[in-house]
Amino acid sequence: MESVAATPKYNLNDEQEKKLILREYRALLRSLKPKLKPGDKELMRQAFEMAADAHKTMRRKSGEPYILHPLAVAMICVEEIGLGVRSTICSLLHDTVEDTDITLDDVERVFGNEIARIVDGLTKISTIIDSSASQQAENFKKILLTLTDDPRVILIKLADRLHNMRTLDSMKREKQLKISSETVYVYAPLSHRMGLYNIKTELEDLSMKYLEPESYKEIARKLAETKRERTRYINEFIRPIKDKLEKGNFDFDLYGRPKSIHSIWNKMKKKGVAFEEVYDLFAIRVILTSPAEKEKEDCWKVYSFITDEYTPAPERLRDWLSNPKSNGYEALHTTVMGPQGKWVEVQIRTKRMNEIAEKGLAAHWKYKEGANDESRFDKWFQQIREVLSTQDTDSVDFLQDFKTSFLTEEIYVYTPKGDVKMLPVGSSALDFAFSIHSAVGSQCIGAKINHKLVPISHKLRSGDQVEIITSGKQKPNEDWLNLVVTAKAKTKIKDSLKEDKRKIADEGKYLVQRKLENYGAAYNQHNVDVLTAFYKLASPLDLYYQISIKSIDLKELKDFQLLGDRIEPPKTVKQAVEHKSDAASAVSKKDAELIIFGESSDRIVYNLANCCKPIPGDDVFGFVTTGKGLTIHRTNCPNAAKLMANYGHRVVKTKWVKNKEISFLTGLKIIGLDDVGVIHKITNLISGELKININAMTIEAKDGLFHGNIRIYVHDKEELDELVIRLKKLPGIETVDRYDTEAS
Repeated sequence: MESVAATPKYNLNDEQEKKLILREYRALLRSLKPKLKPGDKELMRQAFEMAADAHKTMRRKSGEPYILHPLAVAMICVEEIGLGVRSTICSLLHDTVEDTDITLDDVERVFGNEIARIVDGLTKISTIIDSSASQQAENFKKILLTLTDDPRVILIKLADRLHNMRTLDSMKREKQLKISSETVYVYAPLSHRMGLYNIKTELEDLSMKYLEPESYKEIARKLAETKRERTRYINEFIRPIKDKLEKGNFDFDLYGRPKSIHSIWNKMKKKGVAFEEVYDLFAIRVILTSPAEKEKEDCWKVYSFITDEYTPAPERLRDWLSNPKSNGYEALHTTVMGPQGKWVEVQIRTKRMNEIAEKGLAAHWKYKEGANDESRFDKWFQQIREVLSTQDTDSVDFLQDFKTSFLTEEIYVYTPKGDVKMLPVGSSALDFAFSIHSAVGSQCIGAKINHKLVPISHKLRSGDQVEIITSGKQKPNEDWLNLVVTAKAKTKIKDSLKEDKRKIADEGKYLVQRKLENYGAAYNQHNVDVLTAFYKLASPLDLYYQISIKSIDLKELKDFQLLGDRIEPPKTVKQAVEHKSDAASAVSKKDAELIIFGESSDRIVYNLANCCKPIPGDDVFGFVTTGKGLTIHRTNCPNAAKLMANYGHRVVKTKWVKNKEISFLTGLKIIGLDDVGVIHKITNLISGELKININAMTIEAKDGLFHGNIRIYVHDKEELDELVIRLKKLPGIETVDRYDTEAS
């Protein structure tokens, strides 16, 4: 439910604002009513008054009173996540310690230790651990540390993020990009992992609205246009199934729902198809009211009714009844061939399963009371705890590892004794070995999968039975890091490599000491740091290691200056470097005409990112790279989400200035029918009619189809768009797509 506060009320007087705030507060109390125990109402009032008073002088970007935000977050916690009174109090207070004069001690004094701990978990890190590490990643790490103490921290955080995304319109464009990237990179996968599918979908759609505005509007428009015909189709599809269920005396709900904009867009990208060809634009849901002991049986009965009526695609059956996902999701999914030759996805689940699917973790607790099995959530938290406790890596690496280990879908594999292990998709036999024990992982030399010998790099599939083969002589090496995806395996391999590196580096340490003393300098921290910086290495350990393996021999030491017993780097090298950068800026003077930054309209030297090859007219942002100055990326660059989510503080607002003198290299991928003269038509259009320079062209024809890659120089996006439209009109041309990677 969208909070009333989401629509900015700029021109209200104090009296009206007070009324609005009270109305929101009363709505919140009404929602909580079934959960209120004696004394709770009093506590709620204290929390509300404490927050309202603390935020009384603050306003949000949209101009509305700040307290409406905590109220809206609390409402999401109650209505959409199903949390209770204590979580609601925490949501009301979630910004007070960070933004106002209230301290954690105040919160603890009034509300006790448990609530103070959650509020602390929600308070971002104020003192940043290491300025070069990304603040975002650090904050996130802190949230995860509290997650394993009390998962409610994450659930409130997700509610906070959802309300921020719903009210993102009043933010500046670069803020919108940064927040949306972070959302799609971390918070959407996290809500999926917490089993909150509706929230995950809404977060992805809202992020896309800001990151890919054109595609978003286009798909939304097409969905609206096809709504009537979709509804007609769903009704036709449902009719025979409804009859069967009624005859079988089932108590059920049956309805269709369109797929989210983001998932349709993902399908279009992944499969390279147009909107019209995304076959399962909608899913049909059957929700049964069934007693606990008959749930499974009833779901399978309904499955047989549906597949009697429509033919299923056997490879698309997903049975999460026998093996629920680790976030507790249970259901039966199948895709069947419906009328008019359209594929339709059908999801079958019971009321209880549906509540778990929509309310995730919170519903899971509700049903867990009294059950004594250790839940999959608990196992998942245990794994996270294990990794966090041994974590000394840089936060950004950590965030990347966390994403691949804990936020992807999982597969189930079996040990030789038949125990089930859950691993993220993409895991190798080596990941499995480390999941059993770090000693087994470190000594792994191969594996038998379903009794067949495979290398340690072998990717596992759901249902594999895996036996690990070890040897006392084996030990991890650098290449292993590319063979694993789980955080546990990565951490253990890095630890082992560090240990080896330390042993080798000891020799180098002794050499550095001897050389410095021979030169008349002291062996101390300052001098070692100067040498490390001079050779552009990350740490003294790397310096010692490079010297041990003879990559560096310190012969440059003779050029250093000696001040007492301290060394200073040689001046000559520095000047050479500065001189070089002058030359570089002279070369790019002409390019620099192109871009205006920030508010001050300065023209700045920059370079274009190779990963996405931006051209004028693309939606872009500037990114300050260490050592390379400013790099321009497209906002839909494959690396954009990662950069903006991790290093938001280095993102600079950027826009283009028209400049017709400079052309930019970009590429098009063309697929079509290999007809006579088709190549001539293409080149004639590009160079003859549109006068665009071709830089390179490769065409491969096979079995009546041709694949062409053409690299061209264009001035801006308008010119490129015009070319794409004209190419698509040529007879026999199937698809025309821009590609940007260096590799292509």
